[in-house]
Amino acid sequence: MSGAMVAVPEFRLPLVPADLLREGGPGQYTVQEVLPVRDLPPALTAFRSAFRARGALAVLQHFDPMYSLLHHFQAVGTAVKEDALELMTRVVSHHSNELPAILGDSGLSHADRVAHLNALKMNCYLLTGLMDAFEMETCKSGLLENKKSRTKTSGSLWEEEREPILRLLTQLLQLDLRQLWGGFVVEEEFVSLMTGSSYRILENPGIGLQRYRATREAVTHLLAAALVHYDHMFNATLKITQMLQHFEHVAPVFAQAVSLWVKEYGLKSLVAELLREVGQKCPLDMAHDASVIKGYAVFVTELAEQIPALVLSNMSVLLCHLDGESYMMRNAILAAMAEVLVQVLNGDQLEEAARGTRDQFLTMLQAHVCDINSFVRSRVLQLFTRIVQCKALPLTWFQSVVSLAVERLKDKAVVVVKNAIQLLIAFLSNNPFSCKLGSTDLSEPLKKEVQKLQEMRDRNRTAAGPVITPEEEWEAMLPEVRAAIQQLFQPLQEEEEEVLEVEKTVESTLKQITGLLRKLNYKCAARLTQKALGRFRGKEPFSSLIEENEEATILGVLKRLYTGSCPGENSEDPPHGKSGLENEEAVPEEQSQTELVKQEMLVQYLQDAYNFSMKITEALSLISKLMYENSVSVVQEAIEFFVTVSQFGVSEALSGVRRMLPLIWSKEPGIKEAVLNAYRRLYLSPSGDSGRARVQHLVRSLSLIMVDASLGTIRCLEEIISEFVQKDEIEPAVIQLLWEQFTLKSQCSSLERRAAVMLLGMMAQGNPEIIGSNLDVLVTVGLSEKVCEDYRLAQEVCNAISKLARNTKQALGKNSTPFRLPQNHMLFGHLSEAVTKGFAQPSCHWIPFMEAAVTLIYQLAEGAEEICAHILQACSQQALEKLKEDDGQKADSGDSPSRVSDGASSLPTFLLMHLVSLVGQVALQQVAYLEVSVSAELRRRRMLRDEEKTKNRSDRSTKKKRPQSTGNETTMEEELGLTGATADDTEAELIRTVCETELLDGKHLLSAFVPLVLKICNNPGLYSDPGLSAAAALALGKVCMISSEFCDSHLRLLFTMMEKSSLPGVRSNLLIAAGDLAIRFPNLVEPWTSHLYARLRDPCPSVRKMAALVMTHLILKDMVKVKGQVSELAALLIDPEEAIVGVAQNFFTELSNKGNAIYNLLPDIISHLSDPNCSIEEESFHTVMRHLFSYITKDKQTESLVEKLCQRFRIARTERQYRDLSYCLTLLPISERGLQKLQDNFDCFADKLQDPAVYSCFQTVLARFRRAGSKLEAKALAEELEQKMSAAHNRGLDSAETCQKGSATPMPEPAKRKPTGSSRRQPLSTANRDEDFVTPQPRSLRNQQRAKKRPPPRKAIITFSSDENSSEDELSAELREEETPTKTTPITRSSARRLR
Repeated sequence: MSGAMVAVPEFRLPLVPADLLREGGPGQYTVQEVLPVRDLPPALTAFRSAFRARGALAVLQHFDPMYSLLHHFQAVGTAVKEDALELMTRVVSHHSNELPAILGDSGLSHADRVAHLNALKMNCYLLTGLMDAFEMETCKSGLLENKKSRTKTSGSLWEEEREPILRLLTQLLQLDLRQLWGGFVVEEEFVSLMTGSSYRILENPGIGLQRYRATREAVTHLLAAALVHYDHMFNATLKITQMLQHFEHVAPVFAQAVSLWVKEYGLKSLVAELLREVGQKCPLDMAHDASVIKGYAVFVTELAEQIPALVLSNMSVLLCHLDGESYMMRNAILAAMAEVLVQVLNGDQLEEAARGTRDQFLTMLQAHVCDINSFVRSRVLQLFTRIVQCKALPLTWFQSVVSLAVERLKDKAVVVVKNAIQLLIAFLSNNPFSCKLGSTDLSEPLKKEVQKLQEMRDRNRTAAGPVITPEEEWEAMLPEVRAAIQQLFQPLQEEEEEVLEVEKTVESTLKQITGLLRKLNYKCAARLTQKALGRFRGKEPFSSLIEENEEATILGVLKRLYTGSCPGENSEDPPHGKSGLENEEAVPEEQSQTELVKQEMLVQYLQDAYNFSMKITEALSLISKLMYENSVSVVQEAIEFFVTVSQFGVSEALSGVRRMLPLIWSKEPGIKEAVLNAYRRLYLSPSGDSGRARVQHLVRSLSLIMVDASLGTIRCLEEIISEFVQKDEIEPAVIQLLWEQFTLKSQCSSLERRAAVMLLGMMAQGNPEIIGSNLDVLVTVGLSEKVCEDYRLAQEVCNAISKLARNTKQALGKNSTPFRLPQNHMLFGHLSEAVTKGFAQPSCHWIPFMEAAVTLIYQLAEGAEEICAHILQACSQQALEKLKEDDGQKADSGDSPSRVSDGASSLPTFLLMHLVSLVGQVALQQVAYLEVSVSAELRRRRMLRDEEKTKNRSDRSTKKKRPQSTGNETTMEEELGLTGATADDTEAELIRTVCETELLDGKHLLSAFVPLVLKICNNPGLYSDPGLSAAAALALGKVCMISSEFCDSHLRLLFTMMEKSSLPGVRSNLLIAAGDLAIRFPNLVEPWTSHLYARLRDPCPSVRKMAALVMTHLILKDMVKVKGQVSELAALLIDPEEAIVGVAQNFFTELSNKGNAIYNLLPDIISHLSDPNCSIEEESFHTVMRHLFSYITKDKQTESLVEKLCQRFRIARTERQYRDLSYCLTLLPISERGLQKLQDNFDCFADKLQDPAVYSCFQTVLARFRRAGSKLEAKALAEELEQKMSAAHNRGLDSAETCQKGSATPMPEPAKRKPTGSSRRQPLSTANRDEDFVTPQPRSLRNQQRAKKRPPPRKAIITFSSDENSSEDELSAELREEETPTKTTPITRSSARRLR
């Protein structure tokens, strides 16, 4: 072959392909002709033939056609491209297989070497050129992949061939190619050519996908070959850092590649070079380009995860970025530290230096928990979570990190709060202390062990006494010893010389020296030591201590001998006389010291556990408040936290578990499911040795929740349990145990028995058969003759049975017959008997039971009104009999405070209270029965009739084949008002007629009791019992629900009692009644709305809370117009009672969801609350405004409010109002348009800027605007406005000074502040005096005429003899007609009308 070789020009690798077309130097290869596209297939065939004949060297004559193919690659057909790729792959593979033999041939001629070198460079150039062309085509196809499906193109073949070609190039690079270059270094251009394609492949955005894993590995091994064999380190470092800047997707790829290079090829120095390059990047420059930062940040993070030890050794070069502006780089460095802590600096066996590094990293992580950027704070909390989960946090750091996490619960950023909760959950789940973290579980053992430790210390102190160690003795005698040694070098006396003789052995000499020291003969001891050093040279201890001079050597030997560190002192014959006794005492003393150390460690452990428990308890209150945040993720984490805390036995967690109950009604599916999962984990998966134990634990835990629970809590729990029942997650054994507890087959307390009935009722909400199949058991056991012993159990039994009506109604269709029991069912007999028997017995639980019983009768009984009428008659008969009986005994007994008496006759107060309560409940349930049950039954029957008629018509029309008649008949029925909405209206009118004309006429039993209710309400002096007054007030409200005419005629009495009654219970009950009446008769109650708002200022907190709840309900249901009085609700945001503040906050939160409601109300609220007569402190005003302005989030609302607030400066009259308005402006996020509004309305507030507080607020507005960052024009506008403000402020100060000097007119004084809190609540009598109380606008003229034409019906009256001599004029609380002013204006407070 060498003989046939022809000298060829040298092929130089070009920088760009066009360089091969230009004429080079002498002997340099140049492409002679670029073939057209049509000539490429034959040329390719010729090259294939030449390759078969000559092998890889064929390219020397056929390079130009292949170059031409690369030149026209876009225009060449797919088949030709694929053929060219296949051919060049075969050529390079063939050459690669030949090269080992050629390179090993020592007789290779220069011409052959040059030929093979040129062929290698040509073949590799063509193959890598084809690789780059195919890769570029694939990338372009990938960009269009999302828009349209890819077809079978050359790109699909390239993806299959890419990995084999990369392996081929790797195999080629692994050869010792330096022989082709004459034994010198392979030229850099060739290495760059071979690696360039690999880097271009990595530039493909899809290279990170799982299906390209083999390709990534092939690229990694190719680059590794270049790094190992061809000194590619420097170029690889530059290329990787450049690609990290421009391609975000390559960071994980390169991190994995570097990890492989380190582990398989030992290229550790590359890691140092890469991290040094990253560390040397200027933090300021990186802050301006987020894409650059992201690549570096991901690379550092991924690298630390895979090779943390190497990252640790190079961490110092990266620390500069912790102080940079880029939060992503800070996150990356901190994440790298965390990985190092988890994987490298973990465990108790670390060396001192490693411990120091670990503590430094933890300190840095702690410092960045308070980073200025919320993403960094959040990331650090995530890192600490990982560290804790991997158990890499030392115990000594627990308390400080937990404290930081608790502090971050107050963070404004939602993501930080979420991760702080996750960190606390991780601490709980991985705590090293105990499975029970309740404070009571830990405090008692701690106290016990602390006391034990103190006793041990006292005992040791008494036994040991003052102990002086040999070291302390030596320090005390050191000055004298040193002085004695210095005397050695002075002339000695002869007698001394004779005395000091060294013993024959080392041991005896040591004993002699030690004895002299014990006898305080320092001079002789030093002289003897000096001689021993000369005689026993090289023997211990005289050889081990060689100091700078002889004096220091002698001193060292004496110290060792005295302190006992010399081995010679441990000889059989101790030098000191008492040493044997000391050795005997040392053993028990050592043991006691060891026990003391163990006890101290135990106490420290318990103290750490107790401190940890206290921090968790502190976090409970903070996280409990976060449970109703707007962020779904925060709420979910809060729920998870309380579940985890509950599992660790923290008793305080029960309040949080209860607090999450209302979240079951959340509209967010994620939150609702989180609550269900929480209760599923807490209660449906209890621990126990047996199935029975687990069931008992579940029932006991659920019963514990219901202890002292509110009705709302019980309703929420009912929803959760019904969900579990519907999903069959409640075991039958649980239901069985509940029935056993109810029937007393299983031993339990009365509380547990009631809880069992409540739980059965909750389960019946999901499956009514649970109650329906055992109805007889419920009735016979729960409503037996012993019902008087526990009315609360009977009440819960009624509530449980009532689930039959509700659930059956929901389950059945509209046309199904409602579930009703016959009138003679034993249930109603038991209920009637229980109610009537308990009527004459004083019990505070009878009224709730009676209300539940009456409600159940109307829900389930056929002919419920007859049953209740019988109960009413029986109870009233008992009252009359009792009255007659008391009349006969009046002469024998005097009046009692518990009896109602006017001197003629008396009746027990509780009996009267029971009677009016029963009347009110029957009245209310009768209305509900008519409006709901009867109305639904009428509708159901009508629909059945309509369906029957429709079916009959269709049958007739089918027989007669005249379908057109159906439409005519339907039209006729619609005209007659028998279908659709008109029929509904007809039925509703029928119900209304019954209520208006029949229920309260003389024929109905209820009418007989109405005068009694009115009598009690009109005579608070005679009927002064608080319970009776409250019951009568509530009964009046319930009776008013029946008839609009009766309601209209007694509204004045109702609101008079609401204003004038001194009993909070009466006022609260009437508020509830007024709220119900506002929904049933809105037009009647609307003129009295101001009276409802007035209760928001009631001196009693319970009444204020009730008023807030009622007004919240009415406003959100659009039953009451939101007027200026809504400022009264805003004032509740600063109420002393937290519960009332919570109601007010909830109101405004719900109101903010109703469009622009708060935005529209804000100006009026500000005006009312800043009014001097409102008497709200300035700081309290700020608190209210901060809450309300938090709902203003839209830019247009902000701009409009800026303008409105500026214009209100014109009508403000006091300095306090100026300050309030200016403070409100500081709460708005001023935009550029908002700043323009300030500029446009500058004249409105210019004269107010003389007030320093006002001026300061406007300066705050401008400062906040500047911090937000804005355009140059906006900044110029801000500067101009600030200059105008400053000028107005200074001008105002100058004019004020002039005014004070030249005029006697005083400056306006600010309004006097009035105290807040309970003192600001004025008594009712002063707020609403009799002369201020006027009747609101009467009903329409039509209603007035109707009332005049129709005389009031005569009513049956029950007369009590005690009422005959009562003085109604003195005791009446209702205004008479002649006392009522004729001017009809709403109720207003006298203070609001007072002129300034």
